[in-house]
Parts: sequence; structure tokens; C-alpha cells
Amino acid sequence: MSSGEARYTVGAVSDTIVIIGGGPAGLFCALQAAGAGKKVIVFEKKAGPAKKLLIAGSGQCNITHDGEIAGFLSHYGDHGAFLRSALMNFTNRDLIAFFAERGLPMKAEPGGKVFPETRKSADVLAVLLSECAGRGVDIRSGEPVVAVERDREGFIVRTEREAVRADLLVIATGGASYPATGSTGDGYAFARSLGQPVTEVAPALTPVYVQDYPFADLAGISFENIGIAVYRDGKLVRRHTGDLLLTHTGLSGPGILDLSRSILAGDTLRVTFLPEAKAETVRKRVLDAVAAGGSRQAKTALCDLALPERFVRRLLDLAGVEPGASCAHLKKNARTALATFVAEFPFTVARLGGFAEAMATRGGVALTGVNQKTMASKVVPNLYFVGEVLDIDGDTGGYNLQAAFSTAALAARHIAGLRASR
Repeated sequence: MSSGEARYTVGAVSDTIVIIGGGPAGLFCALQAAGAGKKVIVFEKKAGPAKKLLIAGSGQCNITHDGEIAGFLSHYGDHGAFLRSALMNFTNRDLIAFFAERGLPMKAEPGGKVFPETRKSADVLAVLLSECAGRGVDIRSGEPVVAVERDREGFIVRTEREAVRADLLVIATGGASYPATGSTGDGYAFARSLGQPVTEVAPALTPVYVQDYPFADLAGISFENIGIAVYRDGKLVRRHTGDLLLTHTGLSGPGILDLSRSILAGDTLRVTFLPEAKAETVRKRVLDAVAAGGSRQAKTALCDLALPERFVRRLLDLAGVEPGASCAHLKKNARTALATFVAEFPFTVARLGGFAEAMATRGGVALTGVNQKTMASKVVPNLYFVGEVLDIDGDTGGYNLQAAFSTAALAARHIAGLRASR
């Protein structure tokens, strides 16, 4: 044994479940798996658990979404099918009921987002911690795991203070977004060290920075339910409909964040600024409005289409039109430019926001190596993965937290079944 290993004394506790990561997935899996004769230890690297949960929804915790659970599957990109078993085993209704039964009722907002009635993420965490305490879960905060190993007897989980033996291991370390909260991608390294395949990771649910951006001084203007198309090398990659927000440096808002998993630097985004309409329909509406405008100012005709006045003024400037110009005096090229700007304004993507501002992580523990009916590894016996460490990223609106709770519940159910059969 080397001098660096001499300080470790491996705990010989049998029937021990170790969970790495004290976020919502780790805590929920812990409290669901705990019970008579089981020792459940949660290692959390930060001084307190669930730091990322505390900032979710700007501290208000958009915990899930309203509606039928089957409708959730389309909100996880190409990986929704993997979550079917988890979501059906523990639905949004089950999640809402869990907290309501413990004195924290939930409320669905217009649009479907579900929040605790208190609008406090801290209250969600308080329920989780109370349940963990009541079920004897040992939460060891401020104790980051530095390595995991497997031998014939199970797993050895090493921290800077100790080495603990576990016969079941759950990795619930989250992704790599918001690293200040503790999500720094540790789980990917642990998975690889155990032989588990991991896909390339990148920021998800992140804003888009735009090259030669013309709307920096219009930050804060938003558009609801508009069309956004992604083009790469001149070819359409993806279409999406959602809300868009102009920022000082580019584009954000739920529609952009949800679409960001399909966007790369160098892509062109073509934005249709009128809601629920195809680009050609919008183009015709603009041209018709200008043609019928006569002596009315072009600005007035465009504002009548429910476009913000400051935004219209900028479009006129970009098209080379004087602010007070009448519709009748617009040249054909100016009319065409305005119609194009409203119907398919082109934005060249300079880059996407990094992990420090991304709400989620794209990529992670490869789903091909995980049993979707149990969250157990197909590669390593008695190893489980729950939450954002998996290669799953959902849309904004509570879908990622629901996936965290649902995968945790499914893993815990399988673990409980294994223990009961012994």
C-alpha cells in the first residue's frame, strides 16, 4: 500500500447503499431506497445539499409541468422514449402528491409550469431533507468523492476523509451546468473509471450569442409563440415554435433555450416575428399591409401587426427607410427587405452560452449502457445512474426536474426489490 493510501480504512458495513450527489435525484433516491436493515449514505461535495435546486426557477422551483405524463415524452429531444418507464412509474401527479401530502402543495400556472405554492425552492429541499432524516439517510455534506472502485465484494467509494464499502452504488452527480453549485461533471469520470460508456457533453438550455447582432439596445423585448428555424450549410436542420427574448448579446427565452440542443456555432437562425404563422404567410401579410397603407407611415402599418414600436423602428433603419416615410413612398427593395425581416430575420450564431449559464447538460452517461426499466447499468452489476448525469436533457418548464425525480424513484424501486428478495 502506498503512503497516499495508508490513511484509508475501508468501512466493512454490509448491505450499504452509497449515493454520490445530494441533489434532488440523489436525495429522492435515498429516501425512497431507505428502510429497515439498509444503510444509505449520500456523499455531497458542497457544504450543503441541492445547491442547484435552490436556484431553480430563480429560486421559485418550477418542479414539473401540468398535463398528461404521456405528453412529456416529446420534451426530451430524441431521448424521450428512454424515459417512458421512469415517467410512467412516477408521474407528475405522483410528484405533486408526494409534496402535498407533506404539507407543501403545488400550483400549476397558466402555460403549465408547476411551482410550490410558497414559490420557494428552499421549501422543496426542506421536505426532501426531512424525509431523509426520518428514514435514517446519512447525508455527508462537504465530503466530495474522489474515486470509485469495484472489486468482488462491491464498490469502494473514496473521499478525502475515508473509504466506504458499498454493495450498491448510485451515481447522481448531475451534469456540468452551473458548476458553482457543484455540478462539475464528476459523475462522468466515475462512470468511465468503472467501464461505463459516456457520450460527449455540451451545454443545453443555453442562450445564443449572435454575430453582428443589431438589437443590443432592444434587450428585454420579447415575442410569444413565434417560429424559429435552424439552418446549417444552407439546409434546414430543425423548426421550433416558442417564446423568444432579445438580450444585449443575442437571443434567449424558452423557445431558444429549448432549441439550443440543435444549434451549433456558424448556424443561421431564421426567426418569424409574428406568432403562429408560416414565413410565407407573414411575408404576404407585411407586403399587403404596406401596399394598403397609402399615405400612412410605414412604422404605423407595421406596428398594427402587433410588433413592438422600438423593434419596428430598428427594422426600418436596417431596411434604409426614413422613420417618417409613408407606405406609398417605399421602394420595392425596401418593401421586400421589411417583409423578409419580419418573416425570416437571419441571425448568424457566433457561439452558444457555456456551462456557467446553461440550465442543463447535453450528453452524459450513454443510455445504451443503462436499463431504462431499472436505471441499472448494463455493464456493471449493482450500479445505477439517476438524474442529469444521464444523457438526457429536457425542455424548460419543469421537465428536467421531473426526469430527476422519476429516474430516482425507478432506481429506488428496483433497489428495494433486490433487497427484499435477499
